Formats: sequence, structure tokens, C-alpha cells
Amino acid sequence: MNKNLLRYAFLLFGGVLWSQAQLKGTVIDAVTSQPIPDVSIKIQGDNDTVKTDALGVFVLTSIESYGDQILIVEKNGFITKRLPVIITVNEILELPIITIDIDISEEQRQMGLISLSENDLNSGDTQESFNTSGLLSAGRDAFLSAAAFDWSATFFRPRGLDNANGKLLINGIEMNMQFNGRPQWGSWGGLNDAQRNREFTQGLKASEYSFGGLAGVTNIIMRASQERKGGRVSYAAASASYQGRIMGSYNSGLSQKGWAYSVLLSRRFGKEGFQDGTLYDANSIYLSIEKKINSNSSLNFSAFYTPNRRGRASALTQEQVDLKGRTYNPYWGFQNGQQRNARLREIQEPVFMINHYWDISDNTSVNINLGYQMGAIKSGRIDNGSLRNPAPNYYQLLPSFALQDPSPTAGDFQRAYLLQQDFISDGQLDWESIYQANADGGNSKVILQDDVVADTQLTANIILNSQLTDAITINGNLSYRDLRSENYAQVRDLLGGEGFLDIDNFSVSESQDGQEGDLAQSDVRNPNRIVQVGDRYKYNYNINSSTISGFAQGQFIFKNSEFFISGTASTTSYQREGLYENGNFVGENSFGLSEKLSFTDVGLKAGATYKFTGRHIVTVNGAYYTTAPSIRNSFSNARQNNDVVNNLTSEQIQSVDASYIYRSPIVKGRLTGFYTGFQNGTDLGFFFTQNSIAQTEASFVQEVLTNIARQNIGVEVGIEAQVLPTLKLKAAASVGQYTYANNPDIYYTSDDFDGPQTFGDGKVVLNNLHVAGGPERAYQLGLEYRDPEFWNFGITVNRFSNAYIDFSNLARTPNFNQDIDGQPFNDFDVDVAKGLLRQTQIDDYHLVNIIGGKSWRIGRYFVGFFATVNNVLNENYITGGFEDSRRVNYRSKLEESERATPIFGDKLFFGRGTTYYANAYVRF
Repeated sequence: MNKNLLRYAFLLFGGVLWSQAQLKGTVIDAVTSQPIPDVSIKIQGDNDTVKTDALGVFVLTSIESYGDQILIVEKNGFITKRLPVIITVNEILELPIITIDIDISEEQRQMGLISLSENDLNSGDTQESFNTSGLLSAGRDAFLSAAAFDWSATFFRPRGLDNANGKLLINGIEMNMQFNGRPQWGSWGGLNDAQRNREFTQGLKASEYSFGGLAGVTNIIMRASQERKGGRVSYAAASASYQGRIMGSYNSGLSQKGWAYSVLLSRRFGKEGFQDGTLYDANSIYLSIEKKINSNSSLNFSAFYTPNRRGRASALTQEQVDLKGRTYNPYWGFQNGQQRNARLREIQEPVFMINHYWDISDNTSVNINLGYQMGAIKSGRIDNGSLRNPAPNYYQLLPSFALQDPSPTAGDFQRAYLLQQDFISDGQLDWESIYQANADGGNSKVILQDDVVADTQLTANIILNSQLTDAITINGNLSYRDLRSENYAQVRDLLGGEGFLDIDNFSVSESQDGQEGDLAQSDVRNPNRIVQVGDRYKYNYNINSSTISGFAQGQFIFKNSEFFISGTASTTSYQREGLYENGNFVGENSFGLSEKLSFTDVGLKAGATYKFTGRHIVTVNGAYYTTAPSIRNSFSNARQNNDVVNNLTSEQIQSVDASYIYRSPIVKGRLTGFYTGFQNGTDLGFFFTQNSIAQTEASFVQEVLTNIARQNIGVEVGIEAQVLPTLKLKAAASVGQYTYANNPDIYYTSDDFDGPQTFGDGKVVLNNLHVAGGPERAYQLGLEYRDPEFWNFGITVNRFSNAYIDFSNLARTPNFNQDIDGQPFNDFDVDVAKGLLRQTQIDDYHLVNIIGGKSWRIGRYFVGFFATVNNVLNENYITGGFEDSRRVNYRSKLEESERATPIFGDKLFFGRGTTYYANAYVRF
């Protein structure tokens, strides 16, 4: 009896096992016939996804749907393949070899986007770029594709977020800078061929690498064994940032002895990009070596070094653009017949990584990473000592200055005409006059300086991924980051003189008896120092920072639903170490160690997905977390003293989004609504003003905002339809509103003040004003044609609206209504003031972009060409800007508004005209 029961149990168990159908196959490159690892395989509508192994082989066992089904074969950089299959219970189906082709348009988009990110990030002196790093991996989603490839040039920010709200990783190591939270793309630019393998987690969704942020997590995989075997040589010509780029790479693939290597060399160059005088000189080198120790363990070493040097450009007033055009750049001039830009930016930061990948079991893996980054970023500019600003667009050299009188005379008009003609015919930096000013054989009066940030950073982390059951997966991460940042000014060029006196020419120190003394010394411990090329001067301090963080996450996947929950905790510390005792703060807190700042932060996020059918899906995600202020926003005047921002605390963030997703063989679409709230934010600004503060008529100030609240709310939609096998139509839209939600606290500091200065109740009136930074509304219609003969063409029409100029905070304080004696203006008109303070909205504009490409297979070689033309109609548009805070009280603003051409008009960033990017390549 027992034997029969055992026999029946065995047969029943065997029947259950056999009832699970299996799908087996191999995926290879259509050109090289080489197996392709890490290709995602799934049945459309099912939860389970498997990936091909190193030999391109896959076995799909957890099949939920039977009968006529669609098998999806997908890998980043290749054309997704959808194959009809008939699946029968109890059947093992072995498919013929599956070949997939390189996605030429995707390759173009990847390369174009990476070029955009590395070239435009932090491209201006006063404006940060807001490209979201997570969009690097925008794939099949029509909205993300539009935001990444067509809307980036307008500084469009998905959901109003900048790239500090996302996490960018390379081989699992976080690359966001601790100084401002943003990735420094210039430190790994020009490595396009080595950055094709990327994993992207959108928004608040679960990531196996990191808790992430509002803008998601991107992990760039630069690992030798994961690179596509073979070589590639390419040449690109462009007109946006650089003029030419040559690149060569080779990947060995995994040898029988378990070795793999990848190498890349590239160079980008150009006398100037779209804007005048913006030279580009960059080289890149990359090496990755991997050893497969055994079937479960592999060790990878990666190193890259991308030294680059670029000429920068300036924001312009409308007056300057009307006279010189939108390509005008005042930072350069001719010297000995050659263009020379005074605002050079140099980045030299080699990065080294060691990554250990260990599969403890079939269901559990551990990834241990160690990263080391060192080097320096140098930003050049003119130090004019006590002389007048030599900038060719200095306000006193423009026609508007000659017509400042409300009733200009004939002489004023004549002087304005002469200034206008001088500016039109030249308007560039006069290097010859600068050298003449220094030609008396003594010390230089004007020099070139570099603001240097020399960082040394060590990062170590361990990442755990374990599938406990078919339905439950856990992820975890423990990370440590240690940073030592040296910050100082350095003499780049004496411009013909013999030395430079290291004093503050615009500030007088205070003597021991309270009387005014001599000009302030940069370092009273080394007074009246004459500095030479390469010497540190003016300011010199270190920032020491460390962060310990971790997260844990559980993912639960069932037939029709899935959800996750993730938590994080971290501790962050900063400390400034002053190496100079500044003459404006003698005996105070400029020299030595500051207080040590410490922040403890926590976070929680969760999300759920429900599949009504394979076509109708709903997702909801929510998060609450805190994040420490950046180094930049922690010290109010780090170049001169150890002062910490008053009432400094972590920012609080809460966010929720909900999406409806529709997927069919022909139409795919997503509709998402989102809300994000920010509280206790901090921001610092630095500028020169002639508004009276602390009874000073003019001063360079540090503006400190705390307790900032903002809210971002909106809707985004993307839809695409494969109306023909060769033709796809697509549309995308984003409608948002990103505003301040309170009146933050504000105060000002300066070496001219005796302590922090406030006005009235210490508040700045920002409630309901718009957060500047790209258009709040963007729309796209487009089509893509992909011919079976391996050529493709696409066109998009894009519209942008509801973008706003960044406003002057100083003008929104009670200082706006104060005369130089601190008393209210007696002619103040409330209605007039409201008009003067109305936030400027940028005009709407349209951009038309075209993309096309062709490829050929010649034996074992793959030859391709693609090109893009952006802003085909040469639309003249503004991407952003800011109000000038030099003269922003009521009377000054009223005078400016009544002038035909303001003297201190808004500083604007203009979009590029028609630009192109063309690339030809050979892959073998």
C-alpha cells in the first residue's frame, strides 16, 4: 500500500514538473554570428524574463501563457525582435538560431545623447544644465525618448528635476559629485563605444543597485566580458560643440582561458562650436581587463582618463544679441592672430575601478566594488586687480549706457552710435591692451587665474542580489565614500608682468583699534606675497567629507501583480579646513578647522503594479526621504571663512506617481501623473550688487536661502503606433507646473558686512513663483521609417512653452523699497511695483529635428552612416536666463523699465541655430 502511494506521488510530482513547458534557443549577432550574452527573453504579457548566457543560450521555463504567443528578444543597442511561437503544455520547444541586428538609430541616439550631456553640462558660468542623467538609458518609452533626444537642447527637465535628483553609477559605483550632487560628465566623456551597456530604472521604481532618487538610477556597465566582441572605428563631424571626433575601440570577448579585455582611444577637437571662440580639445583612453576566476566568480579592472580643455561662453543681454548675434561670446579675443579664450575649463580626473562579481549560488550574487578618482578641474578667468573690468561687453561700453539719461542729448546719441559701431566691428577681449597695462616691467595689474578643485575620492561598496523564491527577490547595498577636496586659486598666466601682489584690491582690512587699515591680505600669515605662475593665491582651503549609506529592498512578483518596498539610511559629514587666514577675518574663523557638520538621513519608497491583462497595466509609486545638503550649500563663504549656513538641515522630499500603460503589438503608450514636494531646501548665490546693504553702496555678496519649499505637479504621456512594418508614428507631451510653495528665509554675507544682514522679517517673497530651468510644457509629433534594406529616417516636430527667467531674490525682499539710507521710498507705488516684479516668461518656440542612417554588410564588416540635423528651421529661441541683481530696488527697476534698451537687462541663454552631427563607422 505504501509502495503504491509512493509510486502515485512520484508520478504526480513528475507530471507537475513535465507540465511546465520549456523554450530553448540561442541568440547571435546577425553580422558576426557571434553569440550575444545578456539578451532579455520573455513571453509578451508574462512576468518572467531570462537572459542569455555567455554562449548566447537561454532556457525559458516559467511560462504562464500557452497557445499562440509573442516571444520578445531585446537588448540595448539592438533592434528588438518579436517572434510568433506556439507553446504547448508538456512541450520542450527548441527554436532555430535567433539573429538580431544592431539598432542604428539607437546607436545614434546613444552617441548623440552622451555627447550632449558631456558638452552641455555646466556649460555656462551662471547656469547649471538640467539634463537628467537617467535619460541616458531612455529606451522604448516614447516619452523618455523624446525627452532625452529631442528636448534636451532646450534644458527641458522631466518632472522639473535636475540631474542631482538621479543617481548615475558606473559598474555599481556612484559618480554624482559630493560638491553639488550632479554627475561630472567631462570626467568620462568620449567613451561612447564603452558605454553602450546600461541599465536604467525610471523614477521611483525599484533598482537592484541603489535606493536612487526621484529621477531614477542609471548604471553604466564598463566590463570587458560584457562588451560586444569585435572592433569599431568611427569618425564624426559636427557643428554644435566640437567639429570632429575620431574613435577606435576593440573588445576581445571572453577567451577559453577566461580572459577578456577592452580598449578605446578617441579624440574630439574643434576651433569653436556653434558659439564663437569655444575651442574643444579632448582625448579619451579606456582599458578594461577581466578574468573569469571560475564558473561563479569574475574580477574586472577598469580605468579611464579623459583630459579635456574647453572654451566657455557667456549669458548675453538682448542688446548684445541684437548687435552681435546669438553666437557672440565676449570671453575671447585675438592674440597674435589666434583666438584666445579667457574662460578655459580643464578637467583631468583619471578613474580606476576594481569589481568582483561572485555568484554564490544560482539565486544569489554579490558584487564588491572599489573605485578611486583623483585629479583636478580648473576654471579660468581674468583677475583684473584694481583695474576696471576689461570685458568687452562691460555695461559702460554699450550704447544703452550712453542713453541712460531720460532725456538724452545729441551728444549722447553720437556717443551711443560710436559705442555701437565699436561693439559691432570688434566687441572682443583686447589682449594687446592687457599686455600693455602690464608692460612697465613691474608686477602685473591683470592676470589669468584658475579656480581649482582638486579632488581625491575613494568609494567602496557591496551589492547583494538574492532570489529567495520565484516570487521574492531581495536587494541590498552598503557603501562608503571618502572625499578630500582641495580648493584654491592658481596663477595661470601673468600676461607679461613679473609677478602679482596677493591682496584683495576691493576690501580694506580693519586694524586692531577698529580703524580702517590697508587693503586686506589674502593670507595675513604671509603678507604682501608676490605670486608667480603656478602659485596658489587669493583663497586656499580643503573640504573633507565622508558618507556611509545603505539600502535594503524586497521585490515581490506574482502572476498579475508585483510590488516592492525599499528603505535607506545614511550619515554624511563635512568639515572645512582653512589654509589661509583671510585679512577680512583676522582672528576669526578663516584659518583652521570649521565645526564638523553631520547629517543623518533616512528614506522609504514603495511601488505596485497590477496587470489587468497583458495589455492594460497600472503602476503606483511613492517615496519619502531626506537628503543632506550638498557641500556647495553648506558653507556660506567657503573661500574666505568657516561660516556654516544658518539653520542648516536636510531637505525633505515626498513624491508619488501613477501610470496607466497600454501595450499591444501595434500600439504602446503610457500616461503618468506625478506630484513631488520639497521642504527645508537650501541655496546659495554669489553676485555683485549696487543695492545698499548694511550701509554699503556696492558689494560682492553671498545670498543664502534656507527653508525653501517647492512643489512639482504634472502629467506626461507618450504613445507610439507601428502602423506599418516599416513605419512608426509617435507622440509625447509633458504638462507641468513647478513652483515655490512658501516664502523662504534669506540673509546676506560679505566681507564688507559686520555679520549676516537681513531685511524686514528675513523672508523673501517667492510663493507661487516658477522655478526656472527649461520649459514646463513640451509636445512632440514624429515618425520613424525603417526600411528592410537597413536604412532609416525620422522627423520630429517639437513645441515648448511656459519657461521662465530666474528672478532676483534681492528684489523680492524689503530691500526693494529701501533707499540707500534704509528708509522707504516716498514715491513707491504698489501697482507699479507688482508689474516690475512680474516674473518674465520666455516666448514659445518650435524645433524640427531630422535623423537618418544607412548600413551595409560587406562580408564580416558592418559599415554604417547616420546623421542628424537639429533645429532645421533655424528657430531663434531662448533656453533660460536670469535677472541681473546689480540694481534692483524700486527706483532702479522703474528707470530700467522706462528705457528703450535697459542697461542691466536680463542675462539670457540662447538656443543653437541649425546644427548637424554626422558619423561614419566600420565595425568588425
